[in-house]
Amino acid sequence: MDARPRALGGVRRALAEFLYFGIKEARACLFVAGFFLAILAIPRAGLFGIPRYDVLLVVALAIQAGMVWSRLETWDELKAVSLFHAIGFALEVFKVSGSIQSWSYPDFAYTKLWGVPLFAGFMYAAIGSYIIQAWRLLDLRVRHHPPYPLAAGIAILIYLNFFTHHYIGDYRWYLAACALGLYARTEVVFRPLDRDRRMPLLLGFVLTGFFIWLAENIGTFWGVWRYPNQMGAWSVVHLSKWSSWSLLVIMTFTIVASLKHVKATVHVAER
Repeated sequence: MDARPRALGGVRRALAEFLYFGIKEARACLFVAGFFLAILAIPRAGLFGIPRYDVLLVVALAIQAGMVWSRLETWDELKAVSLFHAIGFALEVFKVSGSIQSWSYPDFAYTKLWGVPLFAGFMYAAIGSYIIQAWRLLDLRVRHHPPYPLAAGIAILIYLNFFTHHYIGDYRWYLAACALGLYARTEVVFRPLDRDRRMPLLLGFVLTGFFIWLAENIGTFWGVWRYPNQMGAWSVVHLSKWSSWSLLVIMTFTIVASLKHVKATVHVAER
């Protein structure tokens, strides 16, 4: 986190900034990495007679508690992560319901509600945790952010489309076009080492969505959850899910940006 100027140039600077960027990104993925290592390590039969889904819940709670205890995550950040958990869990309950059955959690667990294990919300919370941590570690700033009411409107419509497309059609590409226009001029300014760098925010949405899609392939390969076409034999998750995850990242980013905007503009009277 030391942002003092360095006497670096040319290839040395490029390598140093790439290294520091990688370290900060890895640090931002601490919750994600720990959680998915648990997914890979815990056998389907569970541990010590405890079902796998229940063990994953305990691991997720332990990682979250450890991050707060070690001050790697603040209480405010924990509240935001909990919000993402609730939003994600509500979506999961709808998607696995009897009339929808977009995917399923085939294994038994004591901590299942409405067919969804409680750990499932942490997969969405992990996305929020990454964005929150990366925002702080990379000293992220947003240039030309769209008006917050418009950004919030698109985020709400994106979330609702995950529900309504089962009944009135899928409007994700219309929403993606709206988001493209809304964020066309938006850039993120970040600091890998000691100098500010810039990147189109839309590129960040797409790249993050791609890596989530890769993680989803890992999760389904290990049988944590399955899509209907994967019940007989595993196959690669359809590429269209990349677009869904990218839209979900837009929604998550909007929530984080709005929370930070509200906190920055709330006036606390001095005594």
